[in-house]
Amino acid sequence: MAWNKHLIRLIALLLIQVLILNQLQFFGLCHPYVFILFLLMMPISLPRSIDLIIAALVGLVMDLFCNSLGVHMAACILIAFLRRPMITNLVMDETRLRGDINSVALGRIGFFKYATVLIFVYHTAVVLLCAWSFAHIGFNLLQILLSSLVSGLIIIGYDILQSK
Repeated sequence: MAWNKHLIRLIALLLIQVLILNQLQFFGLCHPYVFILFLLMMPISLPRSIDLIIAALVGLVMDLFCNSLGVHMAACILIAFLRRPMITNLVMDETRLRGDINSVALGRIGFFKYATVLIFVYHTAVVLLCAWSFAHIGFNLLQILLSSLVSGLIIIGYDILQSK
């Protein structure tokens, strides 16, 4: 039963991402990716290999819709790889983490730190892999910051609404 909830969340986030957010143009500066919320909220109880496989598949789906040649897949695998060490640094007793990773499980400040770092890492990976150059580093940094900020606000806002 629990996986039904996760599957519905994944489908809803992918639809929002592909049908709405990917269609919005913010002067080429801001590309919010909220589908990564699914990866951020996956239970910590999953084996690490399953975590990475799920991240690869989610990234592959985004690459298919965005025609981005593995960029999202690589970035999703990166945040799935960094997820567990981040949670270990935030929570001393991982046994209390039974369900989704959210502000209830990590605390509001803990979830904010966790989500902010991984959102920033994701956007940095996507922008640098797409640019494949440091020629326009100022523009790239602005893209990373604005995209991370907008994605972070949406994801934190969702978590606040969900936890009430």
